[in-house]
Amino acid sequence: MARVDKNTCQLYNNDKDTCQERSLDLLKLVNKLSEIRKEKGINQTDLGNMVGVSRQTISLIERGDYNPSVMVALSLARVFDMRVEDIFGLEEEYE
Repeated sequence: MARVDKNTCQLYNNDKDTCQERSLDLLKLVNKLSEIRKEKGINQTDLGNMVGVSRQTISLIERGDYNPSVMVALSLARVFDMRVEDIFGLEEEYE
């Protein structure tokens, strides 16, 4: 769960649930997909074919412009024999 600072809560009249929801909205999903894909020597087109999406979708995911569905994230993890958490995380986890 994201940390909610006192100032953020005050913006939402100290409503704990609203504070936590809003703070989660501020977090960004980040990934290591491009790095892992390149280490394995797989191009975007081939990876897309392996998981059933287009090259463009892989590109969007790598750039952080698109969050994959759970099924796509699980498929990517399976292709690389990794856990989803090894590929994707919240921005604060990678700082």
